[in-house]
Amino acid sequence: MHLVEALLAILATVAVYAAARRLQRRLKSVWLHPVLVSMVVLIAALTLLGIPQPVYEQGGRVLTFFLGPAVVALALPLSRQMETIGRRGKAVLLSLLAGAAVGTFSAVLTAVALGGWPQTVRTLAPRAVTTPIAIGISERLGGLPPLSAAVSILSGILGAVIGPPLLRMIGVRSRTAFGLALGAAAHGVGTARAAEEGEVEAASSGLAIGVMGVFTAVLAPLAVWLLVWLGWTR
Repeated sequence: MHLVEALLAILATVAVYAAARRLQRRLKSVWLHPVLVSMVVLIAALTLLGIPQPVYEQGGRVLTFFLGPAVVALALPLSRQMETIGRRGKAVLLSLLAGAAVGTFSAVLTAVALGGWPQTVRTLAPRAVTTPIAIGISERLGGLPPLSAAVSILSGILGAVIGPPLLRMIGVRSRTAFGLALGAAAHGVGTARAAEEGEVEAASSGLAIGVMGVFTAVLAPLAVWLLVWLGWTR
């Protein structure tokens, strides 16, 4: 029975996502992002049909498993563009370090300022990284991994929708900078969007995901420790 439920969950998720992609391509609206549409449809369906989340998660865990290999696979476009990106190595690392610091500290300080519970602060600390990395960091910090995953996904969707037009509006012309910005701010979803722009953007975005993960794995515990030391959270 569990196998049947898992297969149905996988099939439903893939079918809804495929339909959402076709809808976006037909209507050409940035707000109809397939991930966002799929989330809304699936949540509404589970609620209306009275299907408990743990039942759906039996198949969801299978799809979640492939997040890790998917992130690793981003090394392929990066290897093809390593020479182009490598020429800007120092600038790339410094910009991503700044991005990781801003992403981490802005999240935890906002949570503290709004009176968030200590567990909420720890949950939001890895907000700036892609979902599988955010889950791992959240577990180590004592946060809520499912909520960390949801925040990471939501950040990715918003970044993928708002990012490209915003970057063009402020005059970003460098293909490398364009990809780095999407990868750092919008993670896996942003990288998928960057791949639509070109291979340089995809490679830069994939690099940003990995480097942001390393930096955030160091900065998130440091941020939580600093807040505890200052007495702003427990």
